[in-house]
Amino acid sequence: MSEPTAESVAQNSAVSTEALPDTAATPLTEIDIPDTLRDNLALFLRLERRVLTEYDPSICELFDKLLSYVIAANEGDPGRAAADEPVDGEGIPLSTSNSGRAFRAAVELLDSLPVERSQVVVRAFTAFFHLANLSEENYRVEALHEREQGVSTDMDVDPGNELTVAYHQLVEEAGAARATELLNRLEFHPVFTAHPTEARRKAVEGKIRRISALLSERPRLGGSDLVENERHLLQEIDALVRTSPIAIKKPTPVEEADTIIDIFDNTLFETVPRIYRRFDDWILGERAGRVTPVCPAFFHPGSWIGSDRDGNPNVTAKVSRQVAAKFSSHMVATLAHKCMRVGRNLTLQTGYTEPSEELLNLWNHQVEMSEVLTSRARDISASEPHRAVMIVMASRLEATVSRNADTMYRSAEEFLADLRVVQRSLAKAGAVRAAYGPVQTLIWQVETFGFHMVEMEFRQHSVVHARALADIREHGVNGDLQPMTREVLDTFRAIGSIQRRYGKKMAHRYIISFTKSAQHVADVYELARLAFAHSEDVPALDVIPLFEQLEDLEGCVDVLDQMLELPAVQARLAQTCRRMEVMLGYSDSSKDAGPTTATLALHAAQERIAHWAEKNRIDLVLMHGRGGAVGRGGGPANRAVLAQPAGSVNCFFKVTEQGEIIFARYGNQTLAQRHVESVAAATLLNSAPSIERTNTRMTEEFADMAERLNRAAHERYLDLLGTDDFAPWFSTVTPLTEVGLLPIGSRPAKRGLGAKSLDDLRTIPWVFSWSQARINLAAWYGLGTACEKLDDLDLLRRAYAEWPLFSTFIDNIEMSIAKTDGRIAKMYLALGDRDDLASKVFEEMQLTRKWTLAITGDDWPLQGRRVLGRAVRVRNPYVDALSLAQVRALREVRMNQDQLSEEAKAEYMSLILSTVTGVSAGLQNTG
Repeated sequence: MSEPTAESVAQNSAVSTEALPDTAATPLTEIDIPDTLRDNLALFLRLERRVLTEYDPSICELFDKLLSYVIAANEGDPGRAAADEPVDGEGIPLSTSNSGRAFRAAVELLDSLPVERSQVVVRAFTAFFHLANLSEENYRVEALHEREQGVSTDMDVDPGNELTVAYHQLVEEAGAARATELLNRLEFHPVFTAHPTEARRKAVEGKIRRISALLSERPRLGGSDLVENERHLLQEIDALVRTSPIAIKKPTPVEEADTIIDIFDNTLFETVPRIYRRFDDWILGERAGRVTPVCPAFFHPGSWIGSDRDGNPNVTAKVSRQVAAKFSSHMVATLAHKCMRVGRNLTLQTGYTEPSEELLNLWNHQVEMSEVLTSRARDISASEPHRAVMIVMASRLEATVSRNADTMYRSAEEFLADLRVVQRSLAKAGAVRAAYGPVQTLIWQVETFGFHMVEMEFRQHSVVHARALADIREHGVNGDLQPMTREVLDTFRAIGSIQRRYGKKMAHRYIISFTKSAQHVADVYELARLAFAHSEDVPALDVIPLFEQLEDLEGCVDVLDQMLELPAVQARLAQTCRRMEVMLGYSDSSKDAGPTTATLALHAAQERIAHWAEKNRIDLVLMHGRGGAVGRGGGPANRAVLAQPAGSVNCFFKVTEQGEIIFARYGNQTLAQRHVESVAAATLLNSAPSIERTNTRMTEEFADMAERLNRAAHERYLDLLGTDDFAPWFSTVTPLTEVGLLPIGSRPAKRGLGAKSLDDLRTIPWVFSWSQARINLAAWYGLGTACEKLDDLDLLRRAYAEWPLFSTFIDNIEMSIAKTDGRIAKMYLALGDRDDLASKVFEEMQLTRKWTLAITGDDWPLQGRRVLGRAVRVRNPYVDALSLAQVRALREVRMNQDQLSEEAKAEYMSLILSTVTGVSAGLQNTG
């Protein structure tokens, strides 16, 4: 058969069965998206169709036919059409419109396929999502580069670098001295977690990286080089389609550490100092790279991988030690390689670059330490003392990895001190470009990552601590203790061991999940003391309360007041210059109280905590436990920071990063640079007087509106969750059970503390499952009813225009609504055989959609977001195909459980899990 062109599929797809009119569907290429993005999508569609044809022409025909149906089904506004369409008993629309009949044709096509054929088609669509993601990523990178090329160095600020813009605004509003003071306080502290929302397996990730590199090369290629590039693309896409999207087994916590190491190697290590340098280039102008830098090393990553044991029995004290060793050895080895590279390039002869007396003293110290290392360096660099010293320093780093006690560095601070000796000597001799160029870059890298790479944070549930103490009090610390108690004590011993070996920065934070009283903080300090025979061995600990449920957020200040009375807290505050961290949980508060109530409760809690900190002279650090999905506090981080109450950011933004968000934000160097600059800028700018005034004034002005919305939304949300048998219904109408079987993280989906209801279900599978069902309930439920009861569109529109918190909230909900699908949602809801619950959910979905669009002034979700809105519209038909395959498979499993053989069940389960990974790739921010 002749191979159809990309255009014939992308532009002329139509419903072609006899039952449907031969009318062209909305061409994907007519959607107003940038040319580069459209061209890349067309390229990938053409290449994937070629791969499918080579694999099996009939599969390509199925792909084309299904694609034509789902494109036609998305004509007009399916979300609005779904409200009035009648459905059959399985939730399938009975509409006679072209889009309705196309939707039914897609359902019937998938229903007619054997499971194994469905599986291949699902893989094809999943592969295309990964390619579509790359197309969007490539477009964003190109757009950033084009913007950068248009910037003139004659401008006061670099409009493409939000950090310089923020600093310039601070100077104008607060003066240069205050702006510099705030800049030197700046810290962005992302904490990478092991929460299992990244459904993409590592083998797939590697292929995606290679395809991304090939795509970025294409604009520079021609002739045979372009032909060879396309051959490589076809090779990788073919492998992508043929590779199972489901990992063979769950990763261990030690293996999960590779996620951070991969991001570190590919992005962070080189990108972060480039961010500092870009700021210096603009602020210092021609002096940049020749004088002491202005930009502080403000980026300090953390990690829960291998240390978050809340509900994860796979994270043990032994595992924490292994992960710490893995991070540190990789970090120091990387510094050794970089130090050697910088050192070997310092070929500055003594006659031209006279070493300082301080440098000569350092060299003599190195000679006394090891004749072997220095003689080797002397042989290489006889008349190049700076080079010789750096080569010995690199060798000492290698000795640090191998734990050679004679020559190893004891700490990152010791290595940093040597680097500064080299820098001062070079600067004194006039070699300022070397001093503040490559040597400064290495200094920045050490200041950012130390010898630890990431600062590990330990977390455990307050109930576990209480049980461990009760066990110890009954049996004695050396008695016959429960395994969990011994593990708790071993955890503190592991922290002590990590601090002694790798430094306090690597492990000094301990977070208490479900902190409900100051006693829970006292419990941790007491357990830490009990774990050691000698008090001097007890590690330094910052014990961090985590307030996550609604009642805990409302009572947080009382707990903090009680904490200040604890002797252990007072002693730690004296050591930290009264710096204290407090964590707020966006996930559980949202699941507990609903998205509207959680958003407002979190904002109010931050206000109260900020006032409390000011009153008690506390240098406050608020940690935000956000997820990628809107239902877990997700959305653009920079806008979230700018909407925080006055005094709550304090030039320090700390936030959890997880799942697909880690790869999306930090997987590409250009996009990582943009993200870090953007968040750092917002963190700095939050302290600007104008921003503080706006947030304070608008919070007060719209307080009554917020309280009315809160009451109505909370009541509506609790009514849904309080309906009889809601929990089993939820697990029936979503792939909750199947999501728990995905090998995408070491942590179980439940906390494992004995509850058997939604109370015990982690928020991640709660959010993840609703997004898979194309409902996204966790992000919006209750808001529609609240707006309906308020019934004041003018007030809501004014709040949207003037109050940063509310505009951010509404925009995030609109993004979530854009990824719902009313027709598909009805099919999932029909699985539960509960018309009352299905009606509540669907009616609230439509109500929220109506009010959200009315508030934003859009005709369809994300209409005002030119790239994002159109990209979602392009994606939706492809997501629909996978969602339809998933819901049909779920119906078979749910309705015919007793009739299916074990082999058939396994086949359907594999199909469902494949669709889960595909829908995740299509929707992106799912967890």
